[in-house]
Amino acid sequence: MSHLETIRERFAAARTKGVRSRDAAEHLALSEGAVVAAHTGVHAYPMRAVPLQREWLAILKDLEACGPLMALTRNETTVHEKAGVYQHLSAEGPVGLAVGEDIDLRLFFSHWHAGFVVKEVQADGAPSASLQFYDRWGTAVHKVYTRPQTNLVAWEQMLNRRIDPDLEFRFETGRAPRAARASEEDAQACAEAFAQAWSEMTDTHQFFGLLRKFGLERQQASSLVEGRFAHRVAPDAVRQMLLAAALDGTPIMVFVGSPGCIQIHTGPVKRVEPMEVRGMTWLNVLDPGFNLHLREDRITQVWIVEKPGDHGTVTSLEVFDDQGELMAMFFGARKPGRPELDAWRQLLEPLRPASAALA
Repeated sequence: MSHLETIRERFAAARTKGVRSRDAAEHLALSEGAVVAAHTGVHAYPMRAVPLQREWLAILKDLEACGPLMALTRNETTVHEKAGVYQHLSAEGPVGLAVGEDIDLRLFFSHWHAGFVVKEVQADGAPSASLQFYDRWGTAVHKVYTRPQTNLVAWEQMLNRRIDPDLEFRFETGRAPRAARASEEDAQACAEAFAQAWSEMTDTHQFFGLLRKFGLERQQASSLVEGRFAHRVAPDAVRQMLLAAALDGTPIMVFVGSPGCIQIHTGPVKRVEPMEVRGMTWLNVLDPGFNLHLREDRITQVWIVEKPGDHGTVTSLEVFDDQGELMAMFFGARKPGRPELDAWRQLLEPLRPASAALA
């Protein structure tokens, strides 16, 4: 049996048992992208993949004609699924936007290395059709799935224009290197200057420039301004916030990012359900049109972070896993140029440490 045949057979066996694609690839000691690439060409296994042209923005623009789809962006610990129409796609250099009514994305195309059309017969016998995009290390940056309401004629027409069966994508082994971060000594040395620069922000988007300027990552940044602009809260703060938002109907924004995409939900959440599965604790939002799946047992730090701006303070709840990676960020729903909702601040108030609540 060839190496490709072995991958296909072992992957199919895992999928038959209900193992998720990403986990099945991990059991094979391969990236998910490498496993998908192994399913290109002619074969008889349940998953079939065909490479896509490297025209990422054009492909995403073509999706509008397909009508309702499901956008999926995930990282190691959190999955964000949003149903809607891909609209208002644009890009400036390698940075793109999708700002439709439901599909709201920030796209970083420098991380997009490979794309595939993937068709699969799932364990329950149901067919699945998707576009799947990966970075150089085979980590998924974004996926697009058809829905019952999808215009399948337009979908197939898009595929016929955008596939390139002759393309062959190869992936780096191992994991992508983590961004460099300042040593604790260097971070403490710049603490005063960093706090001053933070206080002078006039737009929350300036924060990314501050991190680059001082060579900091997000948790380091919050630690340097702890007690002033950032407040460490309990790991169960995410569950408390989501349950409270569901109870009083406060609309929120939920940001989840991969290496090449940030996906955003704006609106209320209604059905919040924690779930224990095989020793893992998942915190789920299971609403029509929006699903969130977050590994609550992997949470190690949660911060309430306040960033000043011309239209008042913008407050976020930022969640980090046991590897120091950002899992998700939560904001109150707001339009650019408008102050954030008082209801959102009231939602966070009970989560603050007593010293911060009294300040």
